[in-house]
Amino acid sequence: MQEFAGSVDHVIPRDQAVFNFGPEMKPVLEVDPGTIVTFETHDCFSGQIQTESDMVTEIDFSKVNPATGPVAVRGAEPGDSLIVEILDIRPGPQGVATIIPGYGQLIDLVESPVTRVLPVRDGLVHFNDEIRFPARPMVGVVGVATGGEEITNAMPGQHGGNLDDHMHGVGTKIYFPVRQPGGMFGVGDMHASMGDGEICGTGVEIAGEVTLRFDLLKDKQGAWPVSETEDAWITHGTAVEYPDAMREACREAAYLLAGEWGLSLEEAFILLSIRADVGVAQACKPSPFATIARVVMPKLEAIPGPFGR
Repeated sequence: MQEFAGSVDHVIPRDQAVFNFGPEMKPVLEVDPGTIVTFETHDCFSGQIQTESDMVTEIDFSKVNPATGPVAVRGAEPGDSLIVEILDIRPGPQGVATIIPGYGQLIDLVESPVTRVLPVRDGLVHFNDEIRFPARPMVGVVGVATGGEEITNAMPGQHGGNLDDHMHGVGTKIYFPVRQPGGMFGVGDMHASMGDGEICGTGVEIAGEVTLRFDLLKDKQGAWPVSETEDAWITHGTAVEYPDAMREACREAAYLLAGEWGLSLEEAFILLSIRADVGVAQACKPSPFATIARVVMPKLEAIPGPFGR
């Protein structure tokens, strides 16, 4: 993995962390648009699991999914979009994955709890002596202040939060709807690798550093966070059950096409059906966590980027 070679304006230590996103968050740092910040992050367990004898059933769950921050961006006001560009993700040398009693699609077939310690060296995740594969670093918790409700970092929502999606890696931009002045962005829950669905409830949970650049888009936003990669636009939807989450993601994609590309909802409906891909980002059921669906709409030459970009 090639590390970010540019200069960083600020570094936020991992002990500056929050466990909820709400409407009254206080910033640990205030920056201007264009500022580059490195966030040191805990793993999702706040370092409580270090060896294969450490079981998830023995940890303090009030310390799960810390998000480093929040950072306020000057000029960000309700109605704007806060743009967060992921410039670099640097996982630490060791991550963990767990099987949690009662969680996941195969839980009736396996013993639990189980902890696996997974070294990460030279850009590879070492599963065992025979199996290793390239790391695919991403960040799971990415969010901003909410419009009213306080939401634990275990859950996703229209503010982002635990928006586990492996496509949130280096090079991705995420457009967050600003609902409080400054936006109040926080990030955590890094994974060295996570598959679609995250079917046992964990990826390679790992501490590390993530470097981000902030920007603003004035007077435009979606209802949910919208992500941009080099080749595609991605909408998300979350709900308890997958059909409801899929419906929210599809609606957001349709409204994006209709509002920003001038298509009717009928045209958007058809275009999404014939060209977009609907998928699952997280669905570790059974569990108390939400399901996350996404719609990936490839960029097409015939239409410009959304939000007028």
